[in-house]
Amino acid sequence: MDDNNFKTRLRIAKKELLKKSLNEKEKRGLFMGSAFRLGTELVAAVVVGTIIGFILDNWFDTKPWFIIIFFFIGVIAGILNVIRVANNMQKEEK
Repeated sequence: MDDNNFKTRLRIAKKELLKKSLNEKEKRGLFMGSAFRLGTELVAAVVVGTIIGFILDNWFDTKPWFIIIFFFIGVIAGILNVIRVANNMQKEEK
């Protein structure tokens, strides 16, 4: 009887350990996805800003002024996007 009870407790403990490791893997995956999303937000804003600056420079023949200006506008917009998305992720987590 005691051996049966031990096997049952061992089986339950293994199931709980497996659930815990799956939850940790899911959390790690969510974290990596969030980090990738934040990085993409920043890079996309900088790229879009730089492209807009490049187009305006070609129209007005003012190279490199609009590229520089819109690069920094893109950086600022990217940082604001990252802050906004991070705050939303924090609110969802709570």
